[in-house]
Amino acid sequence: MKNTFGQSVSVTVFGESHGECIGAVIDGLAPGIKIDEEFISDRLARRRPSGEISTKRQEKDEFRIVSGVFEGYSTGTPICIIIPNADTRSADYKSTASLARPSHADYAAYCKYHGFEDYRGGGHFSGRITAAIVAAGAICELALAMRGITVGTHILRIGKAEDRHFSDIKEDIKLIKERAFPVLCDKAGDEMKKEILSAKEQADSIGGITETAVSGLDAGVGEPFFDSLESTISHAVFSVPAIKGVAFGAGFGFCDMLGSAANDPYTIDNGNVTTKTNNCGGIYGGISIGTPIIFSCAVKPTPSIGKEQDTIDFIKNENAKLKITGRHDPAIIHRACPVIDAVTAIAVCDAMAVRFGTDFPHMKVTADIKKEGER
Repeated sequence: MKNTFGQSVSVTVFGESHGECIGAVIDGLAPGIKIDEEFISDRLARRRPSGEISTKRQEKDEFRIVSGVFEGYSTGTPICIIIPNADTRSADYKSTASLARPSHADYAAYCKYHGFEDYRGGGHFSGRITAAIVAAGAICELALAMRGITVGTHILRIGKAEDRHFSDIKEDIKLIKERAFPVLCDKAGDEMKKEILSAKEQADSIGGITETAVSGLDAGVGEPFFDSLESTISHAVFSVPAIKGVAFGAGFGFCDMLGSAANDPYTIDNGNVTTKTNNCGGIYGGISIGTPIIFSCAVKPTPSIGKEQDTIDFIKNENAKLKITGRHDPAIIHRACPVIDAVTAIAVCDAMAVRFGTDFPHMKVTADIKKEGER
């Protein structure tokens, strides 16, 4: 079973939704990173459910770091984070254990693990596991911050409600971090909440689109072809439950453009290489060019809904009906934003370590660009 991501900086996740605990192990991270537990707690709080637009399951996420940190700093050895599960109701799942919940992993898990899987709350496939990912990602964010690299995700669209795109990237990332609901415009946030509540009233759920920015990343990070920066980030992002699409820069919008409009013209601004537009999302040939990395994600509606649905009983091998009860989110997109931040930070940390070595947070890295006359 593959539960580890990363080459130089790796993260392994473990646990099940209704098990004793969930957790993550980070390996390869540099020593000397100040581990701010308040920051980790804040990131976890942003993932937790809140009010009518979320599930009623309430976990405190009182994490413990049991290795790899000494006197407030990373030691360079594996960091293990444990988060207990407390608010579980396993009985909600017992009566439907052999029913394949539409768009859930129940049947796929049964086929892979031959019936030995923990089905309660989705087991290891549950969104609950993302709490451990967020904790690990927060530590990676602290490492990136030492290099002046920040990550932020906001909701771009839910139903008919739309937020604005990123503009002043650094300031917009700061703005998102200060808001409980991850949008750039308060009015858009209010309209999005109405869309979520409307779906909830219909015993249904709703998805949407997020937009993520990475600011301050060095030029020259990433590899051509199979380990391109897009590939690395996409690999991590697609590990988040409910993410069904990732597009960098203009993404599918390129299909409606001519090359003259799609290309990003280069320019020198205060002695720095940049581009006048950012349609490619800051990556060329799989490698960062020093402009902000921009990508969007398609987040599907929560598959657990209150409406009766057609399904199968995969033990009896017969058709069945299913009406899901219990505690579920009418939308998970707002809770997915800090998870996307986390996996992005993990992916960028790994890419930085591959490029510059695992001590990259402590290094002053400069692009090795020679003048034409020196070649």
